[in-house]
Amino acid sequence: MGKLCYFFIPLMISYLLFLQMETAHGSTDLIDENDDVKGSIGAIVDYSSRIGKEEKVAMEMAIENFNSQYTDLHIDLLINSSQGEPIQAALAARELVYSHGVKAILGPQSWEEASLVAEVGSQSLTPVLSLAYSTPLWATQRWPFLIQASSDQSAQMKAIAAVIESQEWHRVIAIYEDIPSAATGAVLRLSEALKDVGIEIGHLLPLPPLASCSSLNEELKSLKEGQCRVFVVHTSLQLGVRLFETARKMEMMGEGYVWIITDTIANLVHSIKASTISSSMEGIVGVKSYLNETKPEFKEFYRRFRRKFSSEHPDEDKNEPGIYAANAYDAAWAAALALKEGNMRGGQDLLDKISNTKFEGLLGKIQFHDKKLAPANSFQIINLVGRSDRELGLWSETATESGFSANLAQFVWPGGPRKTPRGWTPLTDEKSLKIGVPGLSDFKQFVEVVAQDGNDVSFKGFSIEVFKAVEKRLPYALPHEFHCYNGTYDDLVRQVYLKKFDAVVGDVAIVAKRFEHAEFTQPYAEPGLVMITPAVRSKSSNKAWLFMKPFTKAMWALTTFVTVYNGFVVWLIERNHCSEFRGSVLNQMGTLLWLAFTTLFSLHGEKLHSNLSRMAMVVWLFVALVITQSYTANLTSMLTVERLEPTVTDIETLKSSNSMIGHSLGSFVAAYLKDVLHFDEKNIKNYSSPEDYAQALTNGDIAAAFLPTPAAKLLLAKYCKRFIKAGPTFHVGGFGFTIHLEGLRRFSPFVDQAFPRGSPLLHDITQALMSVSESGELKELENSMLSSEKCLDVEDDETSSLSPSSFWMLFIISGGTSTFALLAHILHHKLIKLHDPTSEPKTIWIFFTAVTKFWLQRTRKLSRRVSDVELPRSSPNSGT
Repeated sequence: MGKLCYFFIPLMISYLLFLQMETAHGSTDLIDENDDVKGSIGAIVDYSSRIGKEEKVAMEMAIENFNSQYTDLHIDLLINSSQGEPIQAALAARELVYSHGVKAILGPQSWEEASLVAEVGSQSLTPVLSLAYSTPLWATQRWPFLIQASSDQSAQMKAIAAVIESQEWHRVIAIYEDIPSAATGAVLRLSEALKDVGIEIGHLLPLPPLASCSSLNEELKSLKEGQCRVFVVHTSLQLGVRLFETARKMEMMGEGYVWIITDTIANLVHSIKASTISSSMEGIVGVKSYLNETKPEFKEFYRRFRRKFSSEHPDEDKNEPGIYAANAYDAAWAAALALKEGNMRGGQDLLDKISNTKFEGLLGKIQFHDKKLAPANSFQIINLVGRSDRELGLWSETATESGFSANLAQFVWPGGPRKTPRGWTPLTDEKSLKIGVPGLSDFKQFVEVVAQDGNDVSFKGFSIEVFKAVEKRLPYALPHEFHCYNGTYDDLVRQVYLKKFDAVVGDVAIVAKRFEHAEFTQPYAEPGLVMITPAVRSKSSNKAWLFMKPFTKAMWALTTFVTVYNGFVVWLIERNHCSEFRGSVLNQMGTLLWLAFTTLFSLHGEKLHSNLSRMAMVVWLFVALVITQSYTANLTSMLTVERLEPTVTDIETLKSSNSMIGHSLGSFVAAYLKDVLHFDEKNIKNYSSPEDYAQALTNGDIAAAFLPTPAAKLLLAKYCKRFIKAGPTFHVGGFGFTIHLEGLRRFSPFVDQAFPRGSPLLHDITQALMSVSESGELKELENSMLSSEKCLDVEDDETSSLSPSSFWMLFIISGGTSTFALLAHILHHKLIKLHDPTSEPKTIWIFFTAVTKFWLQRTRKLSRRVSDVELPRSSPNSGT
């Protein structure tokens, strides 16, 4: 029922009042009249409901306490029953105002009744303190004399969303009572709260308020045939109990099922029979309004309420008060206090006094802002276990990021398990997943449909193997059937929306347009769109620093170091023999560097006097010869080699020259080229195989081809000498698996009415795909299945710079020889005090002879010791 309904209802009320005034006036058994009181307050409750019974007792207690506290005045309470009917509530309000002259009206509890009572109150200038929790935000503006005396409970939907999120469920079914306040209020708020945390409502199930057991049985049977197992229930207590009793009979209150109730039931759990909880509601989780039961005022209220309630309603099994009783008590006290402060005047004066009322009530601080109580922001999370409920924790909007004040206690789920249910049931063999596979893939390495004997077909390719790897990592079996589809990729994705397929596996690019019909996993192949053009060969242009290219920086540095080091060794050995190597420090440094670098081109053997320097110089000259020849050969190759360059470098050149371009048949690329890159549609051609691309590019039919990055890599690997990538990579696409936007429709017949969100499979498949990628298995599949066309000589046309790794052994030999000569020279001067230059050959020979003899003596001694140790072991007389 929309807002416009409330403008026409008053006309109907006025007509009915005239016809039924006598009937309503005759309901004197429900009214406690007193003609001598100074002021009176009216109330409208539903005597047939538990809420109405609690509210009546609480209001009477509040007025009794008020009259006892303020003895100088007396306020009377007149109560009518609405019998749960909005029209009857309006008639009762009319009677209270015009027949009994009440100054204010309390209640009723449902918004359908409160809206009609508010109309009566606004017409008669009588304040109405509504106890309805589902009051719309615009209500106090539509009816000026309406005051929302109950806290808005819409935040409870955030608490429910937090509970569902904490258990990592991603899809729920909402069951609600088919009344206007639920359809336009609570369900909408629940949807918004779930959407904020990424949870989808897979189906909305409205139930008539007077639904029979047979109709409930049919509805639950349809739910049972679906996959989702998480249900959020927002109904009245009476309808909710019937629903759960029917669910128990259908074995839907057992293991694997999750039932979550809102405050409409949870706030009345204290009134449910223990036998009903233990037999039909075990394991249910609920969210109820927070009520501080430790306050002394509430404890006193609790004690007196139980005694009074038991005496008035002996048929009720339980007599504890709930949030509705406490709320009714505070509302009655607020009206009485305002009436006292306003000297028993009604109308606008009383409305102002109520709006400005401030006091400490059973629910806490009572204060109105814009004729509304502050919204409730704290809720209890309860679990129905055994014969009653237990608290799992508290949720508040002002608490931690999750909203919970502390970690929730251990849940007990339907059927008894403490392990969190999965939230949905996997497919069975009878309900296998129907998966569409593209049959017109350009690159068979990704997807290939092979016809076999008869009508059988097999499916091969990288995409198929990735899906199989993902399937193995799912925590459950996923029965499925592959079906070939020979159409465009857009049409293939659309088949999912049309219920022909439940999912799509293949080289399907992820683009925004396709999200209208389906959702995708994370991409398993590199996203992007690249331009491929013919390659032309052109000589490298001269560069000022090209002479440095034959060697890497490390090679240049190492060559320089070894050259200088060898020059230093020769200079140190020869400086005492050659006067040219002596002089000032600057002169010696210049001589050292000259000697080091000239040895690259000449031995200078006739100028060297020491055999040590000659030995070092010979080795280094050999190394220098190899290095210089390698440098010359590499530089020559760089000056003469031909490189591959694209014939077209950017898309602007293609558009300005009106060139023809190609793309993959049936892919998203055509729309992207036309709508985003703004190519003329008549210049766009489509092709269906790598060979077609190669022929068209080679013959000049097209100047460039635009392919997704994975496909472009395969084409370039196969034709590495003929084509080349040009221009930037356009960030679009990426291959992914496609899942039905609203789940598996064939197995959930209600999702046509659902909020359009994701499949229950999507989260698990995406998680498994990430696991395949992070474990390295995806890379292994890529290497084994997509690298077969790799061009092994792709680097042949690129002459690489030489690094030290090619000459490291030569450098070790040269450096080692020079170091040995340096050490021999130092030892010669330190250990052997011979100063005659002519005796150097003899001295060196004596030095080497002495070292050799010393080494041989050490070897013989070690050999004898080993023999002495082994001899006893070989003796024939040795014992065992």
